[in-house]
Amino acid sequence: MNIVVLGGGISTERDVSLTSSRNIVKALRSIGENAVLLDVFMGYEGDLNKFFENDEEVSAESLIGLVDPSIEEIKKARGVSEDEFFGKNVLKICKMADFVFIGLHGEDGEDGKVQAAFDLLGIKYTGTGCLGSALAMNKYFSKQMMVANGVTTADYTVMKKNGNSVPAFTGPCVIKPCSGGSSVGVSIVESESEYENAVKKAFKYEDEIIIEQYIKGREFSVGVLGDTVLPPIEIIPKDGFYDYENKYQADKTIEICPAQLSDEQTKIVQLSTKRVFDALGLQVYGRIDFILNEKDGKFYCLEANSLPGMTQMSLLPQEAAAIGIDYPSLCMKIITLSGKKY
Repeated sequence: MNIVVLGGGISTERDVSLTSSRNIVKALRSIGENAVLLDVFMGYEGDLNKFFENDEEVSAESLIGLVDPSIEEIKKARGVSEDEFFGKNVLKICKMADFVFIGLHGEDGEDGKVQAAFDLLGIKYTGTGCLGSALAMNKYFSKQMMVANGVTTADYTVMKKNGNSVPAFTGPCVIKPCSGGSSVGVSIVESESEYENAVKKAFKYEDEIIIEQYIKGREFSVGVLGDTVLPPIEIIPKDGFYDYENKYQADKTIEICPAQLSDEQTKIVQLSTKRVFDALGLQVYGRIDFILNEKDGKFYCLEANSLPGMTQMSLLPQEAAAIGIDYPSLCMKIITLSGKKY
């Protein structure tokens, strides 16, 4: 198959996306598929007829730095003034492909817009469709769906920039952009003196933020692949919380899979995972994150990920490996399962 692996973009998770995409290309080529990386924002200037003849070696080395990339610098690098998201020839190339493996993460990639465009153009792609992607990406709407479907989640307040006054500080909380990912712009606030700065930080990334009750406990993530709920993985940062640096820099976090939970706890969190996955209309694969509250012993759902990271350090590949699915097989299985949508 001729497969476009679509990465890059202009979200704060651009570097994560490019690292995921390079790994996916390398894996698919290793099992005989003709996969080529395409940056959705930068586009392609060459001969379209020769695009799928590109067998240039792709490095699996991580591109992810200690902080999220400057989006303004990325926009300047394209060298054109228009703000159109799709780079030159991107849609033409995706229409030429047998399949598009979406390696995008974050806004304008994980929020359903790209999926909607592909649906209108008849382009086959991996993962969840436009509606499920949009619901999962927006923490406010996804929390509403969780509550409506009996899934426990932390109490929360949504706040719009210049739309309403900042709620009074009432205790430890988590402040984050409503539709962001990779913990960019996220703060754990334990005192009133930290509160205002955390609100300002979150608003740098988005015009809508969520202020959520802080729950102390153990953190877990559970993947879904087709009809299979994968083993839970426990996430233990060596310092601080599971922020951008701890997620993507080597030796910053201890990850245990399968997680050290009782059979009953494993069953509970896996059932909650499938309930969230189905309630949000997710398809093919995804990942749901939880906190096990140390006070009441209950799992609280944090958020859903419709396009989980696919770097070698990412959680979903580790969970798949725990049941005997290696990385190249995981990539191919995602394509195979996605093909059933069509």
